[in-house]
Amino acid sequence: MDVPPGKYRHYKDKDYEVLGVALHSETHEELVVYKMLYDAPDFPKGSFWVRPKKMFLEKVEVDGKQVPRFQKV
Repeated sequence: MDVPPGKYRHYKDKDYEVLGVALHSETHEELVVYKMLYDAPDFPKGSFWVRPKKMFLEKVEVDGKQVPRFQKV
């Protein structure tokens, strides 16, 4: 499954912008590159993050329901 660039909402209601998918230089694992679209106490708006693609696309349990960790908006 692809992760197209664009705006995504985390299941905890925070917005991020996916920039693309990168490859780990040693393992070739696919990593989603994204940035925060909000200010947080420890990290400024615009901070860059990476997460394994498999984890980015997985579902998590919230109040007994399976929901996407990130959903394109």
